[in-house]
Amino acid sequence: MTTVRRFLPVLLAWAVVAALVLSAWDPRDRTTWFLETVWVLVGLPLIVFTWRRFPLTDLLCCLLAVHALVLIVGGHYTYAQVPLGDWVRDTFGLDRNPYDRFGHLMQGFVPAVLVRELLSRTSPLRGSRWLAPLTVCACLAFSAVFEMLEWAAAVIGGQAADAFLATQGDVWDTQWDMFCALIGATVSVLTLSRLHDRQLDAPRVTSSYSADASTGALRTSTPGTRPRLR
Repeated sequence: MTTVRRFLPVLLAWAVVAALVLSAWDPRDRTTWFLETVWVLVGLPLIVFTWRRFPLTDLLCCLLAVHALVLIVGGHYTYAQVPLGDWVRDTFGLDRNPYDRFGHLMQGFVPAVLVRELLSRTSPLRGSRWLAPLTVCACLAFSAVFEMLEWAAAVIGGQAADAFLATQGDVWDTQWDMFCALIGATVSVLTLSRLHDRQLDAPRVTSSYSADASTGALRTSTPGTRPRLR
């Protein structure tokens, strides 16, 4: 079990790379594929290059890998045409392919753990009552920024950006997207915080606190000695 956990980040990284390569083979819209997967293309190398200094918890690694796969699938098919979403729409008599809604739920659910981990490890917020609401607010802010990026893509790309927007004729799509991200972030904080806190105390993670303490960063070797905001 320990061996599996030791190599888990490597296995997840290779799985994401394999999925990314497969998705690049004949996507339905090349521009949409790039716009949807650019977060993976940038994020994965960033995690690899900073791993020694800032290793992530197993929980966050798994969630980031799942989120990457959601983005990759959406990029390959475009969100409005993902076959699984079509099946859900037809089976339950929905008005639209719901894969886009699921993607925005994930846009809140996964970044909530990422934001929580960054704040817990680089600020005095660990154990503070402000950690949960600030985490949710950060995720909602990111969702709003993403919607503005979609708006910019629509203005620049015109009709060519329709596949990226995936509005499917819904005039309230932007509001629904941000609401889904808000729900995802809230559920994530409510359900995963205790598990996340236990993993933040793992030796692999806490050792990075000690390493950075010598540089003067606001981190300590144990969570109990860290300044906290109430």
